[in-house]
Amino acid sequence: MSGRRTGRRATVLAGAAAAAALLGSVLIPQTASAAPGAGGGGRGGQRLPAVVDGGAWDAGHVQGMALDRKRGYMYFSFTNLLVKTDLRGNPVGSVTGFTGHLGDLDFNERDGRLYGSLEYKKAESFYIAVFDADRIDRMGIDAQTSDIVSTVYLKEVVKDYTADMDGNGVFDGDTADTRDHRYGCSGIDGVAFGPDLDGRGGSGRGGGSSAGKRDASLLTVAYGIYSDNARPDNDHQVLLQYDVRRWKKYERPLSESAPHTSGPAHTDGKFFAYTGNTTYGVQNLEYDAASHNWQLAVYEGKKPDFPNYSLFTVDGRAPAVRGPVRGQPEPEEGTLLTLARQGLYDRATGVRGWHGPGEYGLVSLGDGRYYVAESGTVEENGATKQTGRAVLHRWTGRTPNPLTPVRGAAQ
Repeated sequence: MSGRRTGRRATVLAGAAAAAALLGSVLIPQTASAAPGAGGGGRGGQRLPAVVDGGAWDAGHVQGMALDRKRGYMYFSFTNLLVKTDLRGNPVGSVTGFTGHLGDLDFNERDGRLYGSLEYKKAESFYIAVFDADRIDRMGIDAQTSDIVSTVYLKEVVKDYTADMDGNGVFDGDTADTRDHRYGCSGIDGVAFGPDLDGRGGSGRGGGSSAGKRDASLLTVAYGIYSDNARPDNDHQVLLQYDVRRWKKYERPLSESAPHTSGPAHTDGKFFAYTGNTTYGVQNLEYDAASHNWQLAVYEGKKPDFPNYSLFTVDGRAPAVRGPVRGQPEPEEGTLLTLARQGLYDRATGVRGWHGPGEYGLVSLGDGRYYVAESGTVEENGATKQTGRAVLHRWTGRTPNPLTPVRGAAQ
């Protein structure tokens, strides 16, 4: 989220989005090699390195990452810049020219395309950006003048973001200092592909057919949530699911001067996870095929009555259930998710979680290992540039931090 505050592990604050057509701004990283205990056989026999360096850029801080394991590429979102590297950290291509907020990323192995959250708060427009990943083969591709990027408008998000909750007939815009924004919605950030959260094959209303939905890999999109200690209705993480197999009919070129509204009329599921308010909601969302759980990485919240964890695990094996969405102005029922019986436990609220990393980027390898993003800065020729590294970790389940770097991943 533009202008948001980072968690306690933050090294920088994201600057305002700026023009990012910066062909000469890359810092060529040191070669990353597969360290002992790091690799394991990737598809095609490729070993995965302990570290992939995303370089240094005159852009916003790193927001998310995605891995194309089959082809051997890593993607980094730097707020207003997308960077593609090989697994040795060599830049392969970049997409520039975003003035909105490019957030979390995920790679869809089924169609070979890259998906990311893209926000334009002032225009009240929230999109999924879809990148033709194979064609990102050179530096400085412009997002608006090329046809490499298409966008899909998320009507459900816009409806909640612009909700006039105080009933005064005026939408108060991009500010936390208001009762507007249903559930405290500030937009979107975390995205991930994974199975149907309700376990029943979905509603079939999000632009795809309900037939075969149970086996589909659905795009899950997490709300950003404003940090506001004074309101009681912003204590859930909100996740939307979409079947993207028939999204081609909605896709339109990115035009920041004339935002479009082409997108599915409904979701394929809307879900709530009770965690307590966090600062800008789920920053990075990831499904782990090894455990069948979902990881929700956040900037810690500030409400004193909550434990304010930085990582939550949703139990992917527990069926979603209908129940009350707590704290709403009027009684409301929704589809509720269950936090896994793991990690730290706060008796007062019933919330479980971890003090773990992942808010800058999280990629599950489906075997108990994750790439975790590290964000930082370097000074180059008198200018401060943002850096991002993908560092291989193993899930241990220990508290308070369940993720530990593999051998060879130390700074």
